[in-house]
Amino acid sequence: MALFPFCKTPTGPVRVTRIQLVMYCFLLSLIIYFLHGRRAAAGVKPSHPIFNAMGMDRGGVITDMVVKAAVPQTPVETPWGAPLVWGDTRNSAWRRAKLAQRGIHTGLLVLMVGTYSHFIRRFLSSAETHFLPGQTVTYYILTDSPHSMDPPVKLGPERQLKVVPVAELPGWDRLAHRRMALLADAIRNRIGSEVEYIFCADIDQEFVAPVGEEILGDLVATLHPELYGMPRNTFPYEIEEASSACVDEDEGDYYYTSELYGGLVSEMYKMARACSMLIFQDQANGVVARGLEESYLNRYLIDHRPTCVLSPEYSWWDSALAADVPVQRLVSLGRQCESYDKQTREERRC
Repeated sequence: MALFPFCKTPTGPVRVTRIQLVMYCFLLSLIIYFLHGRRAAAGVKPSHPIFNAMGMDRGGVITDMVVKAAVPQTPVETPWGAPLVWGDTRNSAWRRAKLAQRGIHTGLLVLMVGTYSHFIRRFLSSAETHFLPGQTVTYYILTDSPHSMDPPVKLGPERQLKVVPVAELPGWDRLAHRRMALLADAIRNRIGSEVEYIFCADIDQEFVAPVGEEILGDLVATLHPELYGMPRNTFPYEIEEASSACVDEDEGDYYYTSELYGGLVSEMYKMARACSMLIFQDQANGVVARGLEESYLNRYLIDHRPTCVLSPEYSWWDSALAADVPVQRLVSLGRQCESYDKQTREERRC
């Protein structure tokens, strides 16, 4: 047998056979391969001469080996065990299939006052296409201008719209302070006996992809797209101790948006009533929380953790801080405009 050049050791030369050298190089290659990272491969022919020398260039064990690199996983569960919902995951598909078998009646409530009336048709048209398709849905429009609904929007089967008149609420700050109280009153006086679930949404939004039964839960909150994955110290919680919405430094897991939240009517009533009482208490003391309604929502959801958390897919707008999401499902037109500069706002008539 032909021999390769030998190596020297302190005790003298040691001759190395071809098989020994091949095995040595093979093991060395594997070590280097795993130390420097692995690429996913399926049925890839090894091209290194060592594999050829061992007769494994075709049809051997190595050619059939599948080595997959570790892929970062998107969290699908909160630290307290609630589902963190991404619409296209296997868990979401399972939840849709399970809940679709039930006859669920869900309400979708929006507050339409003042100039916000021009968003209603776009909102409803997109909801007809994408919000809980195939389920029974009632749209509740709390408005100070019922005439703006004429002519009525054409709805599909198992869909209906109910207008709930409210007193005029000029100014966004007054509106933000009153929505929780209006929601609590609407649930107590009417909605509570008509639907099983109720979701509250800002009207200046548009559904752009399916939002199905995966969103249903006892108490549902949506992650703020610009703060998802950010450090806890960046969350704009209320920090003034005089406010009922104050959050201490050691509290809080996520920061939730007020663009979309919901749940069972009983849980939503508890939340709306509790938040409205805190808001009225602060108003009486001359205190204004930095995030208005959103501050009280986050305070409540720290004390009463949601049973279902929706990913930023369900509340998204294009900004430099917004999280990358696989699918945009509900887009905030209002906050989208806020992210534009003055000239762009004027061009797009925000």
